[in-house]
Amino acid sequence: MRQSAAVLCHDKKSLETLQTCLDHLDMELKTCRSQRDALESVMSGHSSTLIVDFDMKGADEVIRIAALLPGSQKPALLGVSTHSWLGEGKAFQSGVSRILYKPFDEDVVKDAIAIGAKLAKKNRRQSERHQLKTLVYLELANGIVPAISIDIGAHGLAVQALHRVPVVSNISFRCVLPGKHVHFAGHADVMWASDQGRAGLFFSKLTPAARKHLNDWLRKRNSHSKDAVRQLLPPADARVAFAGMEEKLAGTR
Repeated sequence: MRQSAAVLCHDKKSLETLQTCLDHLDMELKTCRSQRDALESVMSGHSSTLIVDFDMKGADEVIRIAALLPGSQKPALLGVSTHSWLGEGKAFQSGVSRILYKPFDEDVVKDAIAIGAKLAKKNRRQSERHQLKTLVYLELANGIVPAISIDIGAHGLAVQALHRVPVVSNISFRCVLPGKHVHFAGHADVMWASDQGRAGLFFSKLTPAARKHLNDWLRKRNSHSKDAVRQLLPPADARVAFAGMEEKLAGTR
């Protein structure tokens, strides 16, 4: 399958140069209109390279979320910036492996993309497929927050976000079940959250259709609830929400 690069950049001249370079490498350029488009392109496995323009607001969050992915899904992460003094520190802190400066030098761009794509392909080949993660959207009071799934079980899911998730009840969530492209949504209670952005959510409301999709997916993965519960247990630094959490956990084992 032909490799592709998801590109979050709205600068026309930069896109034209990237298109030329990717054509030379026999790679497809996938223009992303938003942060969500870029992340979903990577999550779907369609893009082995992610190029993000750090002159755009929120660019570092896209890279930081993509950097949470396991080797089987993690793309090559490249940043784009106009000024080294403006974007370099933020870009490298977010997880990019290399920064491409505007205006582009085509030879430098080709070299960076080729090396990154080759390394990403090698990592994917060596990684286990069962490590597949998915993007989970949490609808909180301050807006929609993206997170990466740590595990999904019959009773809930554990996620990793960039910032601490508030401990609240009955929030809406949605995601695509890993490896199946099946949309899955419902409501959940945030039972605990750590200061590092990890959180455990227990399903409070699933439609019959959502429950069926989940059970079918778990059955095909030979997944057992006791294994999933282990992943949902709070770490030592977690902020626990409900006094009855231990009883709820015990009832799932």
